[in-house]
Amino acid sequence: MIERIQDLPANVLGFSAIGKVTGSDYENVLIPAVEALLTRQKKVRLLYCLGEQFSGFDMQAMWDDTKLGLQHLTAWEKIAVVSDLEWIKTAVKVFGFVMPGKVRVFANGELAEARQWLSED
Repeated sequence: MIERIQDLPANVLGFSAIGKVTGSDYENVLIPAVEALLTRQKKVRLLYCLGEQFSGFDMQAMWDDTKLGLQHLTAWEKIAVVSDLEWIKTAVKVFGFVMPGKVRVFANGELAEARQWLSED
């Protein structure tokens, strides 16, 4: 499941992944939030926490993530991924390379630093 993180600046969307993330989570939570923000501004800053309670993505969620990223490729200003999982860190580094915005990976214990980085100009 995906839960929205509150108390972030207006130009930052934040989500926590808990358990298995499904395509339905993307379609009902993450995608509508991104689309709504993009009606108010041109750039998105995203905080995505894949902490200790995260157990993986289903295939539809991975596809929805890819589609969302490519559909709004130039809209991603900054993306902070918070995770201790090596495969997540590797995937972010590989796919972050093609993103025009800034992408950084933070350890689970660096959530405050990730929030700060997203808030900086």
